Amino acid sequence: MYGLYDKEGILRFVDSDKDACIAYAELFELGSTNYCLMDLANNTTKVKGNTNLDQSLGGYNN
Repeated sequence: MYGLYDKEGILRFVDSDKDACIAYAELFELGSTNYCLMDLANNTTKVKGNTNLDQSLGGYNN
């Protein structure tokens, strides 16, 4: 799995095909100095401990 990040560090595109990520960059005219392509499969980390992955915002709405 590959992730294409812009120069500000924002994830712009994710795909299992490296060439598809590069095609995305070309489509939006991102020069090679304006993006970073990372192999996400090699950058995984394990989280230890008690992690709450609940994404519900129901209790936090104002």
